[in-house]
Amino acid sequence: MFTALSVFPQYLLPKQALTELAGKFAKANAGGLTTFAIQRFIQHYAVDMSEAVNPDIHSYRTFNDFFTRALLIEKRPIAQTSYICPVDGAISQLGVIRSNQIIQAKGRNYSATALMGGDSELAEEFHDGNFATLYLSPKDYHRVHMPCSGRLTRMIYIPGTLFSVNPGTVRGVPSLFARNERVVCVFESERGPFVLVLVGATIVGSISTVWHGVVNPRRAGQLRDWRYDSQARMFEKGDEMGRFLLGSTVVMLFPKNRIVFNPLWTPGRTVRFGEMMGTEAGEIR
Repeated sequence: MFTALSVFPQYLLPKQALTELAGKFAKANAGGLTTFAIQRFIQHYAVDMSEAVNPDIHSYRTFNDFFTRALLIEKRPIAQTSYICPVDGAISQLGVIRSNQIIQAKGRNYSATALMGGDSELAEEFHDGNFATLYLSPKDYHRVHMPCSGRLTRMIYIPGTLFSVNPGTVRGVPSLFARNERVVCVFESERGPFVLVLVGATIVGSISTVWHGVVNPRRAGQLRDWRYDSQARMFEKGDEMGRFLLGSTVVMLFPKNRIVFNPLWTPGRTVRFGEMMGTEAGEIR
């Protein structure tokens, strides 16, 4: 009951208007105001700027430039394994997709079909497969990388609401990840398809991919579907594939008998881009 009451104000907030306002400021070159906002943000969230390629906060023209800052390569070595963690963040949930259901939080599930915007054929490819949900807090590095090599075949923009995706809201709002605005990126690999879903949230100005740029510059409320089957859009493990302009969540789906997660990976664990996420099923570790 406490959780439900604590998230109730989010149902009343003008989430889209707040997000659009924040997005305008985040992409504005506001000089000293931008630097002040960056400085306060770093202090409030204890951001470690020693990991950034550019640690000089005065050199960032916009808040978005700071927020999507690049990290020093040596700070995120790529593990010698089949699957690496694609982001800095924390594990929200992971496990098996049973009867089309994905665990959101204890006592709360949502369907893979709903996550895919109602595409039951796409969701069926992950029947009895595995999922992992990774939460990116405001202080985290906000570029998203490839967990393994793959060829882009499809991208779906699904409009939705903009609830916060912090742990409290995830516990309190039913089917949160299937309700929020999101971008579904479908890849094909040597062992079949996999999906990275970039989930939007309150104050997330936009979601961007390296092949398209900003996917949601105007929130028109319409689902959009791009097909890349005839194009050779290959990405190697560790390549950047997208980024968030302010924090959010990535949901990954893999087919049955595809991945065995790192046994150290459990809900609540902090993870870093490049670390071991898992191995191929049947692979000797």
